[in-house]
Amino acid sequence: MKTSALWPALAFFSVILGQSAAAQNAFVAFESQQFRPLALSPDRTRLYAVNTPDNRLEVYNVSGAVPVLEGSVGVGLEPVAVAARNAGEVWVVNHLSDSVSVVNVASLPYRVTRTLLVGDEPRDIVFAGAGNSRAFITAAHRGQNSPWNDALNPGEFTTPGVGRADVWVFDATNLGSAIGGTPLVVRSLFGDTPGPLAVSPDGTSVYVGVFKSGNRTTSLAEPIICNGGAVAAPCQSVAGEVQSPGGLPAPNADLNGVPAPEVSLIVRYDGSAWRDELARDWSALVRFSLPDFDVFRLDAAAAIPVQSAAYAGVGTVIFGMATNPLTGRLYVANTEARNETRFAGVRPAGSAVSSVRGRFSQARITVVQPEAGTVAPRHLNKHIDYALSPVPAGVKERSLAQPQAIVVSADGGTLYVAAKGSNRVGYFAVPALENDSFIPSASQQIPVSGGGPTGLVLDDQRGRLYVFTRYDNGISVVSTGTKSETAHVRLFNPEPASIIAGRPFLYDARLTSGNGEVSCATCHIGGDKDELAWDLGDPLAGVVPNSNPFIFRPPPAPPAVFHAMKGPMTTQTLRGLDNHGPMHWRGDKSGALVGGSALDEAAAFEQFNVAFVDLQGRETEISSTDMRKFTEFMLQVQPPPNPIRNLDNSLTSAQALGRNDFFNTPVNAFGARCATCHVTDPARGFFGTDGRSSFVGAPTTLAIADFKGPQLRNLYEKVGMFGMAAMPVTGTNGSNAHMGDQVRGFGFLHDGAFDTLLRRQQLIVFSAPGGDTQRRNVEQFLFAFDSNLLPIVGQQITIGADATAAQLARVDLLVARAAAGDADLVVKGNVDGVARGWHRLANGQFESDRHSELPVSESELRGQAAVPGQWLTFTAVPPGSGQRSGIDRDSDGVRDGDDNCSSAANASQLDSNGDGFGNLCDPDLNNDGIVNSLDLGALRVRLGSADPDADFNGDGVVNARDVVLLRASFLGRPGPSALAP
Repeated sequence: MKTSALWPALAFFSVILGQSAAAQNAFVAFESQQFRPLALSPDRTRLYAVNTPDNRLEVYNVSGAVPVLEGSVGVGLEPVAVAARNAGEVWVVNHLSDSVSVVNVASLPYRVTRTLLVGDEPRDIVFAGAGNSRAFITAAHRGQNSPWNDALNPGEFTTPGVGRADVWVFDATNLGSAIGGTPLVVRSLFGDTPGPLAVSPDGTSVYVGVFKSGNRTTSLAEPIICNGGAVAAPCQSVAGEVQSPGGLPAPNADLNGVPAPEVSLIVRYDGSAWRDELARDWSALVRFSLPDFDVFRLDAAAAIPVQSAAYAGVGTVIFGMATNPLTGRLYVANTEARNETRFAGVRPAGSAVSSVRGRFSQARITVVQPEAGTVAPRHLNKHIDYALSPVPAGVKERSLAQPQAIVVSADGGTLYVAAKGSNRVGYFAVPALENDSFIPSASQQIPVSGGGPTGLVLDDQRGRLYVFTRYDNGISVVSTGTKSETAHVRLFNPEPASIIAGRPFLYDARLTSGNGEVSCATCHIGGDKDELAWDLGDPLAGVVPNSNPFIFRPPPAPPAVFHAMKGPMTTQTLRGLDNHGPMHWRGDKSGALVGGSALDEAAAFEQFNVAFVDLQGRETEISSTDMRKFTEFMLQVQPPPNPIRNLDNSLTSAQALGRNDFFNTPVNAFGARCATCHVTDPARGFFGTDGRSSFVGAPTTLAIADFKGPQLRNLYEKVGMFGMAAMPVTGTNGSNAHMGDQVRGFGFLHDGAFDTLLRRQQLIVFSAPGGDTQRRNVEQFLFAFDSNLLPIVGQQITIGADATAAQLARVDLLVARAAAGDADLVVKGNVDGVARGWHRLANGQFESDRHSELPVSESELRGQAAVPGQWLTFTAVPPGSGQRSGIDRDSDGVRDGDDNCSSAANASQLDSNGDGFGNLCDPDLNNDGIVNSLDLGALRVRLGSADPDADFNGDGVVNARDVVLLRASFLGRPGPSALAP
């Protein structure tokens, strides 16, 4: 529904390089968070880098001053971590493929020899134990390859008190014969989805960080809070329930005196009680506990690795960890959220109204002494005086934002941290960091030209620090002696230019905030969410009319408006915003507010510009041009496939019954069905919403009742909070007893106050003819809800001469789903000592990466894999991306096996326009986004050609193919006859 005038700019993608729009859309953006993008070989001569957007592992020779690309090997989708087990073997974690690629790097061509299948969205990997013989991999407690797949064990998502942070442990010397490897153990730790890993100096302990760990905050549902605001007397929500301390703290009206709606309230556990900002004790009404374990320690040397310790109070979001090689102390890069503080917006001097503007999160490194169990957070930006506005000059230059990877020098004296949001690497004297005596200084930061550093590898002996830069998909070499960048190379990048141009506006705190500490990505981590709720209303603002279209709004509902005090709302993902229309839970970011279409998601996203001022503390909004770049980037990022639904896209019996009720069973007196408001039509890009709103609640309620229909693709990620007090708005309320320890403080509904989807359906505004049985079936369907990509996308398997029946059956599944149109299918491997690729055609044949070869059958490919040493990996990729992923990496019309301009060749040639590609290998020589006669003219001059004909192959079109053929005539391969139309 892109109707905004800014969107004609996207027509760029249909003409660049002379390709069709369909070909250009072959790239699907996911913006996966990287955890360990770099690794160094044991002899320090090779640097391994994950190429996240290109689904490859790149191998660089770093014997000299500048990394030189040696080779590249296709792995799984969205690789985010790499670790070297020894000189000849590297393991790569594939976030979207739910897999780990075991790569042989002992000789060329590098090849994947085994694909291990693990839980959903694996994130990091380390080796530990005797001889680094054990691999530890973090993954979510779900997924089709997991033993806790909810489709096979329907109770797993509805059972309280379950640890949901999984660590898969493999014996690297004996991977087993199961389809995706046989883990030594899958250890489930008592936290939400895990992220980074670290190893003790002696290799006997592995530390596991819970990625979005939370901070002991939760939302108390609105019916629990007494009506009447700050003057309300204590009350009971329902007869027999515990008495509530009172109403919402002041202020209770906007700047014009319009009473605020009754909303929920965020409380935080302070170690003894659940309290609000008035220090009132709400403990009796919070029916669960949050141990808030942020980091766990595993005994890696035990016969079966087991948890040996857990540490709380480390941080809200855990990004990276490292140990001190001398002392064994653990350093944890994290951010700490302050979401218990209400309201956003600019505050005049002396105002008593709170605001999180510029101070909603702190960037930290926490020092953990494992044996003593002490946890000591260190605020990296303690120089910031949050009370000062405007922020004094020089403050943001001293700040470090979104700390990611950490490394410590071999002598234990210096710590380096990648600050993704600052485009810098900070460094600290370890004693000063540990005793908190350091003084934040711009002089102790190393700028990296590529921007957005996410990974670090330290080579002490050569005095080098290697830094992965996510903005440009590159690697910087830093001298640890001079503390300066000495070289920078860029990996091949298939991302459209609009993604590269728009990415910094999500992360760059220096560009988008007042004090340099926060950015959009502080809460929308990797474009996703932080699993928290925030009350970002503004009592110093007023009521705004709500002109959004409604599906359901029965009389006598009052006029639809947006009150400035909206109460707690959980952070929503920025993935999959396309076709969404207005944004936020209420749809209060809408194109209708500026006279445009309410269903224009581009215009809606542009309304977030005010957040740079009201929330991030910038003095002014960013320019309209920059906001357009941010919009174009963000609306391309997509959610992952659903990890609960069966890989063949079928539903379990419970899911199928729930789906039928979702679409067909009336749930209120007006005959509305779930799908009436939660419009679901994948063909039109609707996954629970078409952008319209509905009235939810009794017409006389003082609570917010007008909400935009939210998308439902990620409900499975919100499982883990169980327990809530009884309320009058629910019917068969279930158990309201205290449910004990849980792993999350926020659940379902806009404020995260409902613990389960079952309870959500028990609201009195809904009916269920089939009772709780019907509700449970709908709950199961919602966990397996439709998404943009079908479940098979990303899945892969490697087969060789010793392929098992189960592995071959997985190939059959991949082929069948490709034939059904669920995905494209690509094959990567080596044949006769040469790296090769194939892409499955609609007729079932596989075209190769060489124009001169005829397509081959599936059985012929399997025959090649049966030859010892010729492993082939089959991977399901997003529909439309198979040709690029399988046989034409740079989409230049020349297949990979014929393309004389490989990445290695590009790296050795002059790069006059600075885009990372050598001139002879770059069709768009003048970098204007169009391949035309100007580029051909420039190439002829460079090559000494007098040929005046721009249409080199005589097909009537001047495009990339002409450039390829022209350069081929001078470089010798491929010949024009191979590519002539």
